[in-house]
Amino acid sequence: MKRLRTGLIIFGILLILVILALALGPAKLEKGMNKVLPHAPYQISDRARELHKTLVIGDWHSDSTLWKRDLLSRSDRGHVDVPRMREGNQAVQMFTSVTKSPSGQNYDKNSSDARDNITALVMLQAWPPSTWTSLTMRAIYQADKLHAMALEAPNEFALILTAKDLESLLARRAAGEHIVGGLLGTEGSHALDGELDNIDKLYHFGFRMMSLQHFFDNKLGGSLHGESGEGLTEFGRQAVDRMQALGIMIDVSHSAPQVVEDVLARSKAPLIVSHTGFYGYCQSPRNISDELMQKIAQGGGIIAVGYWDGAVCDATPSGIVAAIRYGIDLVGEDRVALGSDYDGSIAAPFDSSELRVLTHEMLKADFTETEIRKVMGGNMMRYLAENLPDESKGMIHGKVN
Repeated sequence: MKRLRTGLIIFGILLILVILALALGPAKLEKGMNKVLPHAPYQISDRARELHKTLVIGDWHSDSTLWKRDLLSRSDRGHVDVPRMREGNQAVQMFTSVTKSPSGQNYDKNSSDARDNITALVMLQAWPPSTWTSLTMRAIYQADKLHAMALEAPNEFALILTAKDLESLLARRAAGEHIVGGLLGTEGSHALDGELDNIDKLYHFGFRMMSLQHFFDNKLGGSLHGESGEGLTEFGRQAVDRMQALGIMIDVSHSAPQVVEDVLARSKAPLIVSHTGFYGYCQSPRNISDELMQKIAQGGGIIAVGYWDGAVCDATPSGIVAAIRYGIDLVGEDRVALGSDYDGSIAAPFDSSELRVLTHEMLKADFTETEIRKVMGGNMMRYLAENLPDESKGMIHGKVN
């Protein structure tokens, strides 16, 4: 009897510890990974404030759906949520679904067989069991978060699936509504679980942009941070063709240079680099060559500049703006955009509520008003209007179990 009582006590203690870990662990973990660098309140000029109010602002990359957070409520952690987007006058955010990342992740070399960090995270955050073993289900689970937001708060958040959806959102904002929009993208096509048919499946769940690699080589080809340095595989070529047949925009962030070259040679549509820096400005292994960036731009592509030190070397508002100026001088004012990598386990100098500081710093650096409008969102809106499908083909939405 005494042993049974002792066993029940131990079981009870373990149960309490598990409950506490599930309740408190995700928030504590995210606070340590998605930091805003300490700073005094930024001083914004009156001219910058007035100009900022008139901008249409968009960002190509945020991993916010990975985390256990209500994006309709203002949070004290991370970088992006709907209230902070509204405070920063941000109109559109591309939400990119992270499904796998290797233990020991670095910019130089990662093994495809390394232990996956995301599996432990999804279990800690009590995601459905189907997501524990399927990368595709992890992406769909994150997509469901945005679908649910659009249903719960249609006057605050809209999911953008088509060019008409974008046009409607921008018209509503121009009419004075405080609504923001989101799109769905993948952080690497290992989210396909090696099956071409999952491209169609993810499209039908709302994904409109897919990157090909993340921090490791996959079935499509080599990663910029992998071991092989290889270009597109046969599966990769088939995947690119299927994506483009559906109208899915292709992101070559994290792809090996040979993959980028192969996609450029094959692609019928302009490419995106959704979060990056320029190697000529910041000689980091995170950045591909200026020559490749110029090729992407010459094909009508978009290069979106990030906010963290690995991309721009100087993660301050003025450092980010200097990287943007370098990019404009390299590839032209029509090809540069914002790609923060918010909520992507980075330390950023400001969150989405503080975007006025970029407008302020651009004016200080003698950017023209036209350049500011294009970089802050005009180029992104033009690209989306030209490359999103005209209509959605058979949307699916349902709760992941």
